[in-house]
Amino acid sequence: MSNCTLKIKNYIKKAQIDILLRKKAYNIDRNAKKGEKMLILGDIIERLKIVISENMMGKRIFDKDVATALSIPQSTFATMKKRNSIPYEEILEFCAFKKISVNWLFFDQAIDMLKTETDKFFQVRYFADIRASAGGGAEVFDENYENITLDEKIMHNMVGMGSTELEAIHVDGESMEPTLQDGSIVFVDRSQTNINKDGIFIASTTTGLFIKRIRQRADGMIELISDNKMYSPEIIAPDEVSIVGKVVGNIESL
Repeated sequence: MSNCTLKIKNYIKKAQIDILLRKKAYNIDRNAKKGEKMLILGDIIERLKIVISENMMGKRIFDKDVATALSIPQSTFATMKKRNSIPYEEILEFCAFKKISVNWLFFDQAIDMLKTETDKFFQVRYFADIRASAGGGAEVFDENYENITLDEKIMHNMVGMGSTELEAIHVDGESMEPTLQDGSIVFVDRSQTNINKDGIFIASTTTGLFIKRIRQRADGMIELISDNKMYSPEIIAPDEVSIVGKVVGNIESL
């Protein structure tokens, strides 16, 4: 895989997460703000037409031109529009190639407005290639991460007015189901490492990262507990494990 292709895929993944986070923020605030608009494919298409028209020398742009630009069959695209089924991956790939603001395309947010709203968002370090295993060993944290923005409504819903230093990684495996699904993205607060408080934690062990409920037994040994009852607890010596942080929120797999 070329570096260019990898950058495009990472861009798409990151943008998908941003969109899911914004949807989650809307849901949190739904009761406070009546009449919040859902994403409408027809509105997105009209903004795509503006972009496409820049290279069409004044020619009128139709839905079929948008479908072609997104490499989607016209009949399929027409059905998507009718059902308001948004082709996120194709649109995000188009944005990546054209260097278009996802915020503008999906939410009609102008750049100037985004600048004034910056203080309402928090930066989260997203480790796209790191998996915290719900079953077996996994990789350890490294320095390869990207920043994603987290709406303050989501932040306060997850951690209250506490730490705003979060990191995001993926869940790998089924042993924490139904609480956490395989492939979900979890947000980790590294300032919370007290396992005497209930919750799910990321633990770094000699065999990698684990995401489990953690309990210290009377004999001092550390017990890694799965929510999936098909998986038995794992026992580790205290000098073989360190607590990375507490899981404070999650979004389902993309």
